[in-house]
Amino acid sequence: MFRGLLNDARSIAKRDPAAKSTLEVILLYPGFHVLIYHRIAHWFYNRKMFFLARMISQFARCVTGIEIHPGAKIGRGLFIDHGMGIVIGETAVIGDNCTIYHGVTLGGTGKDKGKKRHPTVGNNVLIGAGAKLLGPITVGDNAMIGSGSVVLNDVPPNSTVAGIKARVVRQNGRKLAPSFELDQINIPDPVAQEICKILERIEKLEAAAEGRPAEAMDQQSCRERLRGQDANTAEEATAMSEETGATTRETETETSDG
Repeated sequence: MFRGLLNDARSIAKRDPAAKSTLEVILLYPGFHVLIYHRIAHWFYNRKMFFLARMISQFARCVTGIEIHPGAKIGRGLFIDHGMGIVIGETAVIGDNCTIYHGVTLGGTGKDKGKKRHPTVGNNVLIGAGAKLLGPITVGDNAMIGSGSVVLNDVPPNSTVAGIKARVVRQNGRKLAPSFELDQINIPDPVAQEICKILERIEKLEAAAEGRPAEAMDQQSCRERLRGQDANTAEEATAMSEETGATTRETETETSDG
């Protein structure tokens, strides 16, 4: 067990750019400390000493802010970054070399005891901050869960899901394991994808009504155009806010002079 924990600490130090050494991880990282507590609690849980196991896990929750049920099965090399607010349920299974950010929930559905109620997560999976995975779903190897996503269905291997309810926005498009890349920003926008599909459908309907061939629409160009519109809208909002602030200051100045 101790050798496994040392390997976990080395893995965290290697993957976290903020870590200066393995010793720092061992002494100061709550994401590593909770793994120590969980290994002990899980040992008691497997020997049916449930009260003692749960007491240890609750103590770990108070110390680290991370709640892992002693019945959860966790593989090697789990990197819990920051960790505050993470909840991992009793029948959850996490594979090797996964990365989980703060606010993640691996939650269960149903109240039947002895049945699988929580997610099974494969190897090399990255779960972004605030994501909620609910029910006995399966997340395939090398998958990436976008921040804030609500995942209610199985996630294919080598795919990226995002949104509420989460849907696949990319598949087989990543060369490296997401849990090592730690990239939570460059994720396709599922809403933009659906808008582009609607625009393409409208173009086909208009072309059919007018008796002309439909213009081909490049999905990638459409999404980039939508992102550009979002950026312009943000700039206009900023400019409007600045103008409003300037007008308010002028009014206050005139009032003071009066």
